[in-house]
Amino acid sequence: MKNLFKKIIVFKITLLAKVVLAKYKPKIVAVTGSVGKTSTKDAIYTVLSSEFFVRKSEKSFNSDIGVPLTILGCHNGWSNPFLWARNILRGVELVLFKNTYPQWLVLEVGADYPGDIKNITKWLFPDVVVVTRFGEVPVHVENFKSRAELIAEKGYLVHALKKEGALILNHDDHDTMKFKEKAKAKCLTFGMNIGADVVSSNVSVVYDKNDEKEFPKGLNFKINVHGNCLPVILDHVLGEQHILPVLAGVAVGISQQMNLVKITEALDTHIPPRGRMNLISGIKNTVLIDDTYNASPVATSQALETLKNLHISGRKMVVLGDMLELGKFSAEEHKKVGVQAVSFADIFVPVGLRMQGAKEGALSAGMDPQKIFEFEDSECAGQFLQQQIQSGDVVLIKGSQGMRMERAVLEVMAHPEQREALLVRQEPEWQKR
Repeated sequence: MKNLFKKIIVFKITLLAKVVLAKYKPKIVAVTGSVGKTSTKDAIYTVLSSEFFVRKSEKSFNSDIGVPLTILGCHNGWSNPFLWARNILRGVELVLFKNTYPQWLVLEVGADYPGDIKNITKWLFPDVVVVTRFGEVPVHVENFKSRAELIAEKGYLVHALKKEGALILNHDDHDTMKFKEKAKAKCLTFGMNIGADVVSSNVSVVYDKNDEKEFPKGLNFKINVHGNCLPVILDHVLGEQHILPVLAGVAVGISQQMNLVKITEALDTHIPPRGRMNLISGIKNTVLIDDTYNASPVATSQALETLKNLHISGRKMVVLGDMLELGKFSAEEHKKVGVQAVSFADIFVPVGLRMQGAKEGALSAGMDPQKIFEFEDSECAGQFLQQQIQSGDVVLIKGSQGMRMERAVLEVMAHPEQREALLVRQEPEWQKR
């Protein structure tokens, strides 16, 4: 019954979305990839909205429901038929009456299963397509026959790009750059390595002192475009996963002939999405690296490397929840992150059944068993942290969405009253789960 209800809803809102696009003719940026879609979407929105009327996908609205909902400007109705009825009426209103409508739509387009993007591109034709990155073991790969099939699914979006449009590619990712060979539209690249059209340099972590303890505060780097160089500061975040989305946003702006100085000025107002290497004050004069939105092997490895490279006076603690939807790759990938943590983690806290593999990997690589504390769920891990953390510690907390690792963050954040502003999945629908 639920599947039938969903099919009816998808059919109706998709039909309305098609008509709305035909009527209002907004320009469309479509963002895809396996890592960093939401962060990239948000950075693009920051850049474009400084000059245009722009709407972006809510949170991670990237499915057969999320894309048309964004086009209609509606919220997810979840399982409430009255909310869905309201969404449909909103679509009808847009079709029948002249409304103020955005000049640009920034859409996140994902693929949970084969055919997801292929079906969307039967009616969605973007003006700009941005491809972020593909990890060695991308998220949702268990739903595809192979990694190559998943990448090919994302490629349908590139094929749907208008000929007069712009293709924006991650220069640092080999698989992403393969799309350049087939591109009929103009192509701009972004990355952290020399050769990209939009490239970062002089990347450094900004530190601050609190009660004589040194903590990371944010990122400082420069953006280079065709010989021009401008500085950017991102507060309260860490990791190159925040730099690449900003570079993608700049590339989109450049593709639309926006002024580089105005673009970087707009980035001063950029607020990265929650749960993605965000720095949050913890209890007992500590800092939490909240990376709890989701977890794939490549993103987890990046997060661990970022923590490893920090220069701090306290301990480095790693709290990792299961990485889900990895299929046959699961055991090996969990073992790898355990091995990676050995070289720097003072305390390792694996959470969940699959993270048993990470524990085994850490032990096989020589980690002292007394440094490992395992738990079944995130709340138990958070309660352990309350007792364990000390002044000066920096704690990385990460895991797949289904592990709800934000609950561990809540247990040890200094200001839990700010949970709705700082943490992921605080909506009533999520709190019921």
